Amino acid sequence: MNTPQVSIIMATYNRAHFITETLASIIKQSFTNWECLIIDDGGTDNTKEVIAPILQKDNRFTYVQRPSAHQKGLPGCRNYGITLSKGAYIIFFDDDDIVHPENLSLCVQQLHNTERDFCRYQRTTFFGTFNYNFDVNTLVDTFYIDGKKDVGKMISGALPFNSCAVMWQKECLVSNLFQEDLMFAEEWECYSRILMNGAKGVSLNKVLFYGRKHSKSNTGEFQSKNPVRIQSKIDAACAIISNLNNNNLLDYTIAKYFVALSKRLQAPRIFDHLCSQSSIPDNTLNKIKKRYAYYKLYMMGYTLKNKFLS
Repeated sequence: MNTPQVSIIMATYNRAHFITETLASIIKQSFTNWECLIIDDGGTDNTKEVIAPILQKDNRFTYVQRPSAHQKGLPGCRNYGITLSKGAYIIFFDDDDIVHPENLSLCVQQLHNTERDFCRYQRTTFFGTFNYNFDVNTLVDTFYIDGKKDVGKMISGALPFNSCAVMWQKECLVSNLFQEDLMFAEEWECYSRILMNGAKGVSLNKVLFYGRKHSKSNTGEFQSKNPVRIQSKIDAACAIISNLNNNNLLDYTIAKYFVALSKRLQAPRIFDHLCSQSSIPDNTLNKIKKRYAYYKLYMMGYTLKNKFLS
C-alpha cells in the first residue's frame, strides 16, 4: 500500500461491544488512502479477538498496546498514535461512534493544496441503534477560522471543537501533543493551544460524525459529576488560562467565561488562577472580581433581559 495520506488514531478501552460497528463505518469511507491506528489502553475485554477478522482482512488497520512510556488514558494513547502516524493529516475517532462515509473525503478536499491547518465539521449524537440514512450531499457551505481571533469562541463553546470533529495537518499535533495527565477536556486544552499559536482552518457546515451517548463515556461520567473528570476539567481550565496569558489573549470577554465556569463547577481555584495572570490590566481585573462577587445578580439580569427580548 502507498503511504497513507490520512492517519486515523483511535484509542480503545473495553469497547468490544461497540468497536466493530465503528470500524465498519471507517471501512465504508469513500476516501480510501488511510491508515487506522487502534491503540489499546490496557483493556481487559476481548476487543483484540473481536476485531481480529477485520485486522486480517484489511491491512490498513493496526492494533497495538499503549506502551508504558505514555501515561494511561486517552491523551497518552493519542500521543503514541501521533508518533506512529504516517499520514500528512491526522484525525481522531472514538471507539464507539459512527463516521459519515464522506468524512475523510470532504476534509482532505479542503486541506489538499491549501495553506489551511485544519478542517472542522459538525458532530451530532445518538442513543441506541444508529440510523444509517446519511445525507450524501457533498455541496457544503464553509467558513474560515482564524486561530488567534477565534480561540475565545472555541474555548467558550460558541465554536465547538469536538475531539473527533477536526482533521489536522500533522505538524499541528506533533508540536502540540496532548497533556497526558488530563483525564477529561484534554482536547479542549490541546486544540485551544494550537489555535493560540496561530493555526487557521476551514469549517464545514455538515454533520460528518455521530457520537454515541452512554453513561460510560468520559462526557457521561463528567455530566454525572465523576470527581476525576471534574478535577481534570478544572486542571485544563487553569492550563488554558495560563496559555492565554502567555499569548496576551486574555481579555474580559473570555475572562467572563472562566468566571462562569468557576461558579458552575464550584471551583474557586479557576477564579483565583484567573486573577493571578500578569497580562490582565487592573481595570479589567476589578471588573472580573466584581462579576465573580455578584455573579448571581449578573445571571438574574441576563435571564430577565432574555425573557424581555423574547
